[in-house]
Amino acid sequence: MTDEPSPAVRPYDPSRDVDGLWAAKRAFELGLGAAGDDGKEAAYAGKLTPSYREDWLDWVRRCVDDDAGCVLVAEGDGAEGPDETAPLAGYAFLLPERLDFVWDAAVLNELWVAPPHRGTGLADELLEGALAHARGQALPLDRLLLDVDTANGRARAFYDRHGFEPWGDLVAREL
Repeated sequence: MTDEPSPAVRPYDPSRDVDGLWAAKRAFELGLGAAGDDGKEAAYAGKLTPSYREDWLDWVRRCVDDDAGCVLVAEGDGAEGPDETAPLAGYAFLLPERLDFVWDAAVLNELWVAPPHRGTGLADELLEGALAHARGQALPLDRLLLDVDTANGRARAFYDRHGFEPWGDLVAREL
């Protein structure tokens, strides 16, 4: 960790954070794709169309309308994403309470920190904010679930450090 103070973590504000959240989401998705083979990278980059942007931001708006505070952002200083400037230093997206029965628990859908802010404690702050919000949800099971790529050693070490343990396995197939 560095001695620099972490950016302020606060709830997402759709009136001012839309472009910053999209830039961060785009960097998150491109980073996931880059961690795989050429096919995965192309698939992740290919889905980031204007239509996807519109649909995803509309979904975020509905989630925040249902459960204010389920998306947290950290204000940035122009931290760069893979191919553009992201005005947010990071974000955490906890699924809203109405979706808790999908897994019978709270679900951390996404947590991303811009590369210049990694190792500063910002990811810890975002995760703590998401945990605090999840503790306020009426959950069938008092658990926070997330999916982490097995190839992402840094993320796995982060979640291990925060007490996450394997809890089942996800499998997938094309539709």
